[in-house]
Amino acid sequence: MNAHLAGPQGAGTLRFAALLATYMQSANLPLPNAVLRLIQGSLSMTDDQAGWIFTSYLAASAITLPIAQWLAGRFGLKRVYQAALAFFVLGLLLATQATTPLEFVGARIIQGLASGVLAPLSMAISLETLPLEKRAKFGATWTAIVLFGIVSGPSIGGWIGEHYGWRPTFYLSLPLSAFIGLVMTLLLAEKKAEKRPTFDFFGFGSFTLGLISLQMLLDRGERLDWFASTEIWLEAIGCALGFYLFAVHVLTTKVHFLNKRLFNDRNFVLSTIIFFAVGFVLLSTMALTSPMLDEILGYPPDTTGSLTIPRGIGLVGAFLLMGRVPERFDRRLFVAAGVGVVIYANWLMLGYSPLMDWSPVAVAGAIQGIGIGILMPSLTNVAFSTLDPTLRPEGTGLFNLSRVYGSTLGVAIVQLYFFNNTQAMHLALASNLTPYRVGPMSLQALAGLNEMITGQAAFIAVVDQFKILMVAMLVVSPLVVFLRKPVPTN
Repeated sequence: MNAHLAGPQGAGTLRFAALLATYMQSANLPLPNAVLRLIQGSLSMTDDQAGWIFTSYLAASAITLPIAQWLAGRFGLKRVYQAALAFFVLGLLLATQATTPLEFVGARIIQGLASGVLAPLSMAISLETLPLEKRAKFGATWTAIVLFGIVSGPSIGGWIGEHYGWRPTFYLSLPLSAFIGLVMTLLLAEKKAEKRPTFDFFGFGSFTLGLISLQMLLDRGERLDWFASTEIWLEAIGCALGFYLFAVHVLTTKVHFLNKRLFNDRNFVLSTIIFFAVGFVLLSTMALTSPMLDEILGYPPDTTGSLTIPRGIGLVGAFLLMGRVPERFDRRLFVAAGVGVVIYANWLMLGYSPLMDWSPVAVAGAIQGIGIGILMPSLTNVAFSTLDPTLRPEGTGLFNLSRVYGSTLGVAIVQLYFFNNTQAMHLALASNLTPYRVGPMSLQALAGLNEMITGQAAFIAVVDQFKILMVAMLVVSPLVVFLRKPVPTN
């Protein structure tokens, strides 16, 4: 690849463009978070459909992420990267032109499919522009950029949405995409695998069938009254069949897209499970907090977006500081500390009140960001310190995929329980209102009373979901005890 670069300056420009693409695709995931109310109002989108804005992007990226390297080896790195960038731009344009919820979700799916290819290939391009001695530590930089994109996306979207409407939030990525495309066209040399690469499509397909069917079941179940619907039955059957075929495939074949040798390393397996929980908590918290501020408490989009900044500062700051911790310190202690801080942050969120100002949200968000910033690099160090170096490329893919899967299922689950709990709390609160207690009221007064009860019920339901996220971290916290002491990585 480096043969066609215009010296070190060309390599630096190529790496900058690849990192900019990494930031752009991660920032676009939560970008609509602070302007959900505007999107829902414009597209007549129901509350349960709003959750698809995130789950569609995540699920689509989880489909293409595992096959990105195979596509590059089979069809050429430059060609595949340019095609993914073009699809990402297409998704952006379709999102700005959407007039129905289905059109908007379809645009997000296209964005997600492209994102799943752009992320790993951007990292591969960045690595090849670096000297060999600097590649080992580059993973921390790349992860920090991904996290910065995730936590800064809502603040950017909120500010633009407040002043210019929600559609221009997607236009911001168009000039960035044009710059990235130009740099890749001029500086990136084509590269294919010398031998035609192989890929376990049966294992990948069966696993994807199970995952997507489960995702659809969770997203659509409430709307279709669960198993009273034929569609839900089909999705449940698809989920069971997909995971069954995948399990049989793993147990009966020697070669598949998840190497069985990965599961022989205790540290890697336990760290991957904890990393799944981190993904479950991080994006789910954001998917709950912004609608709570925007729709229930009535904050404007720019304020809602700005309240994600403390989480971002805490997360990225702690992440970068962890890179300066000497190797002699046992990283298991930092894993335990990170888990404890995240649990404490979610416990603080249980104290949210309709009467609070913005400060409790900023404080809890910053503490959660610090916890995750401590946890992620420490967990990565523990996971790969005992893993066979020959398995690290496959392990890296599975490790990062676990976070994506955790985020996908986490957002779907908290959205599902949010709507169920809102209905249950509305019924419980309204049951105490009788004509003998409130007296005769006009229709307008009754409508106002119902709106107030709905807001109270929704707020209680949001707080209940923070409890689920706290429990998720509590469940995986005992796994820290079973981690082996890390050894110096090669």
